[in-house]
This record gives sequence, C-alpha cells and structure tokens, in this order.
Amino acid sequence: MLRIHFTSNDLARTRVASTPDPLWEVLLSSFRLRQVSSHPELNSWARQLRTDQTRRARLGPGVRLLSVLAPMGPYIPDFLTPPDGKEGLDAGLEAIMSTPRRRLRGELARLARRSPLPGWVRPLSEGDVTFLRRLTVELRAYHDSAIAPHQEVIQRSVDADRARRYPTLAEPGIEDMFSSMGPDVHWRPPVLEVNFRIDKDLHLDGRGLRIVPSFFSRGTIDSLADTSLAPVLIFPIDHGGHWAPLGPASGRQSLEALMGANRAAVLCAVGTGATTSQLAHRLSTSLASVSRHTAVLRDAGLITTHRTGRAVVHALTPLGAALLGYQQLV
Repeated sequence: MLRIHFTSNDLARTRVASTPDPLWEVLLSSFRLRQVSSHPELNSWARQLRTDQTRRARLGPGVRLLSVLAPMGPYIPDFLTPPDGKEGLDAGLEAIMSTPRRRLRGELARLARRSPLPGWVRPLSEGDVTFLRRLTVELRAYHDSAIAPHQEVIQRSVDADRARRYPTLAEPGIEDMFSSMGPDVHWRPPVLEVNFRIDKDLHLDGRGLRIVPSFFSRGTIDSLADTSLAPVLIFPIDHGGHWAPLGPASGRQSLEALMGANRAAVLCAVGTGATTSQLAHRLSTSLASVSRHTAVLRDAGLITTHRTGRAVVHALTPLGAALLGYQQLV
C-alpha cells in the first residue's frame, strides 16, 4: 500500500497531465514486449513489433538494456524516468545524461541487491559519459520505433479516457480525479491510499502531485521509488474495451476521396472516443461544423453518439473502426 499524505498546499498543486510521459511509456511498453499481456489491444501492438524485422532490429539493443536496468520487479531505478520527461523526450533524455554519478551508483547498487548486474553495467554506475550516451541513443531508437508511429492513436486513447472519466470538466477537481482512478485508489482526507507493489508512505510536504496517464501501464499504478524526488503517480488509462490499434490509420487519402477532407478528419479525430468540444479543439474548427459532420457520420453508421451529463461523446462503430484500421476486441 502506498499512502500519499497531502497538505492544503499539495491539494492546490496537484494536476492531471493531458499527455503521457514519453520515458515512462518507453519503460512500461518494454514490459509489454517481455510478457504476453491479458489486454488484446497491447498484444496486437507487441505482435506487430515482433514480426517487423526492421523495427525489431532497431528495438533490440534498447530492449536488452532495459531488461537489465529495468527488470520486472519491485524496484526500478528512478533515473530512467526523470521528471523532465514531462517536457518531452529530448528533455527527458538530456536529464538522464545529466544524472549525478552518486545517484547512478546508489540506484544501481540498490538494483543489484535484488539480482547481480552484469559487469558491463559498471561504467554506468561510474557515470561514464559514453555509456550514458549509448543508453539515451538506444532509448530514443526504441521510442522512435515502438511508440512514435502510434503517437496519434495513443493520444486519442488518452483523450477518450479523460472524456469518459470527467466529460463535463475542463479541469477536474481533487475528488473527481481520485474517484475516477478505480478501486485501487481510496481518498481518505488528507491521505490518498493506493494499492501498490510495496508498503510505504509519501509525504508531499507542499510539492504537489503530478498524475500522469499511461497507455502502456496495465492494471497497476506506478510511482518513483525515491520519495525525495518530484512526486508523480502513473495510472493506466481505460482503453474502453472496444478497439485496439493495429498501426497508423490507413487509407487517409482514400477516405478523403470518399467523404471529403473535412469529414475524413472528423472521423479520424473521433478515434477511440471524443466529445464535440474535443473534436472542435483538435481540428481547430467550430462546434457547429463538427456537429454537422458528426451527424452525417452517425447517419452513415460510422460513429455513435451519446450524452453524458452536459457532454456529447462520439465513438466509432465497427464499420467506422474498420475504415481507420482498427480491430474489434472479442
């Protein structure tokens, strides 16, 4: 059990990120490649990577590094997921390069207590710049091959999850955030209790908490091991249980020829689900224009529409999903 202790200042400084952290996604997706998941939407992604020889070759060195530095166990070195990742992949990789030698030595020593590390890791524990550069190069190659091609689908999934959790709120409140995170999270003011792999307490002490959605985290909530670092909570999004991306949306030009560029853009933007307001924001167009296009798409059997509170939420039908290269889960 992880117990997160809040002060009034922490409550005011707690936020839900609108996008996943790229280095957390690298880490968590590598777990999905190392074991068969119970989630079909991730198995189809992993299967595609394993059967694509070119991408598999690019992934290989990064996967091997992560299998040693981030084993699937109770402890993962925090330097692999620096808070700078919230600013993007480049900022996160620069932070890894700048990790102090003392911290590298301490975190790798803690990792080695669970299982001895191979000798080739020793230069990393000594802050060897060449090793750190190699690590960041391989992490970037992994991201570019395994995650970047699916970035649009990942973000649409995160947006849809947010719309389902609090469809009428632009910025959810504390109670809304915590109550939407599922049965593993209990808010007992001023303590947030989280079902966690180890038992520990985290005192925020005015630092606030960054809550980050993850496409690749499945079933468990993650956090940093060192409670002195910037507090973060990584939670798995709900994929909705309906659709799994097989790859980048296919046939966009054919779709545009079939129904026009604007209507095709609306269909693609619906993805795994979106409200009318979210569609208008993504496409930089008016609510009235989106409403006209969604009405036509709905009449054609490509999307469904339902009201949740004051929000109107659109989702793909099997026919609409087939046009975008999605697969229905069974």
